[in-house]
Formats: sequence, C-alpha cells, structure tokens
Amino acid sequence: MLTIFFIFDKKIIMENVNVSLVIPVKDEEGTLETLYEKILEVLESLNLSFEILFIDDGSTDRSFDIMKQLSQRDSRVKIVRFRRNFGKAAALSCGFEKAKGEIIITMDADLQDDPKEIPKFIDLINNGYDVVSGWKKDRKDPWSKKVPSKIFNKITAWLTGVNIHDFNCGFKAYRNEVVKNLDIYGELYRYIPALAYSKGFRIGEVVVEHHPRIYGRSKYGWERLIKGFLDLFTVVFLTRFLKRPMHFFGGLGLLFFIVGFLINLGLTIYKYTTGALIGGRPLLLFGVLLMILGVQFLSIGLLGEMINNVTHGRKKEYLISEEIGFE
Repeated sequence: MLTIFFIFDKKIIMENVNVSLVIPVKDEEGTLETLYEKILEVLESLNLSFEILFIDDGSTDRSFDIMKQLSQRDSRVKIVRFRRNFGKAAALSCGFEKAKGEIIITMDADLQDDPKEIPKFIDLINNGYDVVSGWKKDRKDPWSKKVPSKIFNKITAWLTGVNIHDFNCGFKAYRNEVVKNLDIYGELYRYIPALAYSKGFRIGEVVVEHHPRIYGRSKYGWERLIKGFLDLFTVVFLTRFLKRPMHFFGGLGLLFFIVGFLINLGLTIYKYTTGALIGGRPLLLFGVLLMILGVQFLSIGLLGEMINNVTHGRKKEYLISEEIGFE
C-alpha cells in the first residue's frame, strides 16, 4: 500500500488512508484515553496510515470533551457528534460514510475489544477476505449474556448460511467497497456479514481476545435479544426473497390455502354424508380465515420491510451537531 505523508505544524496530512477505525461511543469517558493509546501503539508499529473516527452517539458524560482533546493532539482523530442517541446502526452508517480507509475496522469503545488483535484482521483482508468477523471464543461476560448469544448465533448461522460463530461481535474488518455497498438501519448492523454474503463478498472469521468490562455498564439486555430475533427474520427475507417475493408469499399462501381447503373439504364431505348443518361451526370459519388473516398479517409486515429497505437509503437516520477533524 503506497501512502504519502506531509507534515505541517505537527499535523499529518495523508493522501491515502490505509486503515479507518470506526468506533461508536456512548458514555465511555473512562476508556477513551486508554483505547486511543492502545490503537496508536498497534497501528504505528504496522507503518500504515490510519484515521480514528469516533461517533458520539448521544453521550451524556465527558466522552465528547475527551475525544475533542484527542483530536486537538492528533489530526488523525476525527469526531462526529450526534444530537441525541440514534443507535449503533446509525453510528456505524455515519462512520462508514465518512471513512476513507482501504480497510475499515469497527470496534467497541469499552476496552473489551483489544486493539492488539487488529493485525489479524488486516492480514485476513490482505489474504482475500472482504469481511472478517471477530469471534469472542472465551467470552468474559455473565452466563445470562453468553447462553442466549450462543443460541442466537447458532440459529442465525443456520438461517443465513454464513458459517461464523459470533454475529454479535462488534470487532470486524471490511474492505471499503463492502461498506459502501451496504445499507444498514434499525438493528441490522449485527447481520452485516449475512448482508455482505448475500452480495457475493467473501466472509472470514478470527478468534479475538475478549476482556471483562471495567468501566461503565453494558447497554444491552434481553430487549436487544428479542429485537435481534425479529431482525433475523427481516435479514432472511431481504437476502433470500427481496427480488423474488412471490417465492415467499406464494409459498405461504399455498400452504394456508391447502390447509384451509382441506378443512372446508372435510366439513363439506361431512355435511353431504350425514346431512348435518355446518354453517355455524367455528371450524368452517377457521378454515376460511386461516388463509386470509395469516397471509394478510405476514404480507403487511414483510411488505413494509421491503418498502423500508428500498426507501430508507434516501435519508439519513441521524442528525449531526458538530464535526471535528474533517477536511
């Protein structure tokens, strides 16, 4: 990778950026200084040009002030500050849009991800992978997070066909062209490997060291898990049926129709063989409504997802109050 550096008044101006780090931040004042120093130590040892993009997702502590100080000391540190908390997907989307690096690495700001693992990601990208996902094999979290996550990852791998162990890991690396061709919204950021795989990109995985949280508290709970499963169905639909929705809706419609038809056929045979009246039987109504209600509710939900997927890219899902360090 060829990089040209110019130095003016202790500021580094790069014609080409090899690596961009995109780091969403939400109330992480206790970790930012240490995280910056660790990143600096690793990336400077690799002799690569880099930039660090902190996306302040509505922090209410001193996080922004600390990031601002870092940017004043080092022009490679850039900050985007949201007006309020818009969520991790919005933070990543913004970071992907701003990033100039040939390789883009995402990681959390809580120091549970170790920057010393960054060279592993870069090596795999240079060896032909388009996306490399971290795997927290020895996860330093309580069982209440590990067990649901393991179940979630097994189901996700089975449904999406992407054979990785840890979809939830925020430590990932991408070629620039991958993130520029992906639209993520809502909670879909955890499914980026599946979305990239559906577009033909090559997906890899690397085991990373995971540290227990020292500062702050986790922002995720059972609510995140529930949302994750709901979004999983969205991803499966968008990756398999977006361009051929009739395969999905037609399959469901045929299933419901056959079941309803068999119910009503059975009632009809029963009527003509026994002479019994069936007009007031709940099973008759169930047979008729089975097709209508089932298809109607599924269609409304999934057609809504289709419309959202087509139109959401026309507008940003966040508002920026301040930017520092950008040209």
